[in-house]
Amino acid sequence: LKLPIQTHPLQAFVTEPYWGRPITGWGPARPRVLVLGLAPAAHGGNRTGRVFTGDRSGDQLFAALHRAGLVNSPVSVDAADGLASKHIRVAAAVRCAPPANAPTPDERSTCEPWLDAEWRLIAPHVRVVVALGGFAWQAALRLLADQLPGPAKPKFGHGVVAALPSGVALIGCYHPSQQNMFTGRLTPAML
Repeated sequence: LKLPIQTHPLQAFVTEPYWGRPITGWGPARPRVLVLGLAPAAHGGNRTGRVFTGDRSGDQLFAALHRAGLVNSPVSVDAADGLASKHIRVAAAVRCAPPANAPTPDERSTCEPWLDAEWRLIAPHVRVVVALGGFAWQAALRLLADQLPGPAKPKFGHGVVAALPSGVALIGCYHPSQQNMFTGRLTPAML
């Protein structure tokens, strides 16, 4: 099934195809690492059709992944740019661009079955989950609930590593949002 590409009414994107539909995870079917974010940006992944692509958060994320040798390019501009990953999958907890970049509980609940299904397919291969921000951390905890050692859940923080009995490590990282990068809360070196 091939869906038609939509166009967007904003002048800046009027000549470009505009995805405007839910975004799936991106990367191999058997990743060793899952990077989990919040949601596609309104004019980033929502426009390009690939998570963390075409926006400043993605610019920071893919540059860092490239420095670590996990993707073949530091640049991610559209879904057909030739970007390839090595053992890493990138996904978002919410599959559509939320208003004001703040998903509602309803949006989270609506998207959760899709994230759960994706997780069930890749979980046997994943050794590390990197949660970009507190929202993604909570989504990751829900995915890993059966692997948590007790009722106390690890608290989010940048650089927090929760080693689970299953051998999976959950790592917290501030989200590479424009605000976090501009204020220095997150730097390229930290990412």
